[in-house]
Order: sequence, then C-alpha cells, then structure tokens
Amino acid sequence: MNNPNKTVVIAGITGAMGQQAAELIGTLTDFTLVGGFAPHATPQAKSNLLITNKIEELPPADIWIDFTVPSVVFKNIRYAISHGYHPIVGTTGLTAQEVLELQEMALHDHRGGLIAPNFGLSAVLLMKFAKEAAQYFPDVEIIEMHHPGKKDAPSGTAIATANAINANRDPSSPSNSTETIAGVRGGQVNGIPIHSVRLPGYVAHEQVLFGAPGEALTIRQDSFDRKSFMAGVKLACQKVTTLQSLVVGLENILD
Repeated sequence: MNNPNKTVVIAGITGAMGQQAAELIGTLTDFTLVGGFAPHATPQAKSNLLITNKIEELPPADIWIDFTVPSVVFKNIRYAISHGYHPIVGTTGLTAQEVLELQEMALHDHRGGLIAPNFGLSAVLLMKFAKEAAQYFPDVEIIEMHHPGKKDAPSGTAIATANAINANRDPSSPSNSTETIAGVRGGQVNGIPIHSVRLPGYVAHEQVLFGAPGEALTIRQDSFDRKSFMAGVKLACQKVTTLQSLVVGLENILD
C-alpha cells in the first residue's frame, strides 16, 4: 500500500546507508526528502531540503529514517517519536530494554514505526528458514561477517536470528569443549554461539549452521551491495504510517 505525498527526514544522511536511502527517496514519486541530519554534516538549505548538524533543526515530517550509530540511536528514536515522526530504524545496537521502552513510548503517543535489524530480503528469509529448521535441528551456531567499519558485534541480524531460533527449539546438547583461547567459541545468545568476522571486502553476510547425528544443514545469505537493502527500506516507507505500534522485524510487515 502506498502512502502518497509523505515527507521524510534521514538521520545519518552522510553515511553510506543514509546516502543510499536519500537516493532511494529521490526516485519515489510518493515521498519527498525534506531533511537530513548528521553531527558532521555541512549545513545547507536548498528548495525544500534542509541538511543540518543540529537534530532540533530538522523540519516536521511523516517519516524518520535512522541509519546512525548504536551510541545515539536510542536518543534519536525517543526524539523522533516525541516529535511526531514515524520511525524506521535501521541502526542496530538497541538493547532489549531500550526496544521495550521505545515500544511503550510509541504506544502511548499512538505512533507506529519499525525497527528492522536487516532490510535485506535475503536476510529476512534466512531468519524465517532458520526458525523453521530449529524445530528439527536444535544444535546450531551462527557466523556473521561484515565490513570492518561496522560499529557493533555481533550484528543485530545475528542476535535476531538467534532469538528466532531459540523460540522454536528444544534445549540443545551443551558443548563439552574447553576454550584454550578465551572467546574462541564465540559469544552466547540464549545458548547459541555467535561468531563475528570483520574484514575488508565484506558487506553483510550470515551463515546458520545446524548439526545433527550424521547430517548438517547450512543456511547462508550474502549482501554484496548496500543497494540490496533498499527494497526493504522502500517497503518500510510504504507501510510505516499505517502501523499502530513500534514493530520489530521487516518480516512482520511483509504481505
């Protein structure tokens, strides 16, 4: 469903994902970019677009797209909800408690929005398939691989994947291995090891490895270009103003 003539601001507009989002909005006839914010942005105003380095100078708009950094995203989305924007949050790093607080705030203010650990459709489908497989393969580990500029580890997608798997499996067999190097077995989310890789040449990739006696199942997705995330951002823009709550997960707004 399209929402004609909706206005948009982008927090983190100077970053790689923010620039991609700005380019996307420029191609959509039903949406207009009216503002952009980044702490190091060079202020400029031309026609109907204001770029600023002061969040309070952003113009009113229907939609707030956030591609910033984990250290400021919670504060940003509190500001967005309290100032009448429908937030679309692509920044990872929110804690479970912070998400709950934002959801309660959005509900109180009757402000629907979306928090998406990943806008890539391949990643969303990976989580869906992994959750289904967990019913039959409770023993699992996750490897996520990103570019070295990613600010958080593990990725929000990997955490969301682990939570989805855990919700649909019986407890697995505990590992008896001993770490001779601390952390070599990865971090634990609900007893599921997650291994994070940060290397040049990677964009965003995830593998979910299931094991059982005599067989194994591997589910993998690869995002080779940030443009691949824009289909999910477009979908979020089209639906966010119709939401009645702050929804977590792109899969929850797919038709």
